[in-house]
Amino acid sequence: MPSREQVQALISYVEQRREVEAIRAFYAEDAQTQENTASPTVGLPALIEKEERFLASLVAMHISRATSFVVDGDRAAINWVFEFTAANGQRMHMDEIAYQLWDGDKIVRERYYYDTASLGMI
Repeated sequence: MPSREQVQALISYVEQRREVEAIRAFYAEDAQTQENTASPTVGLPALIEKEERFLASLVAMHISRATSFVVDGDRAAINWVFEFTAANGQRMHMDEIAYQLWDGDKIVRERYYYDTASLGMI
């Protein structure tokens, strides 16, 4: 079960742009993540590779912050707001909820909920 401090530490990693380090530190070896209704990405190596590929596709990350979070037993939810410039030069805004299941001090499942229509240019 995660503590508020553990979730805050995860948030700090991401806000400091240490996303890959956060995956290594806070995700279980067999963790899986899922974007909305897409097929899950399973296993730590696949999660790291996916994140590295996404980060490499960006020109810049302008905003990476958690606006709020809750912890309830082995569940946590974080409201993330990101603004980034994609490789095509378009600046994008993303507001998502990351809903997590923790086993001890590691995330075992995480699903991201966001409206793809809200990924509009700003």
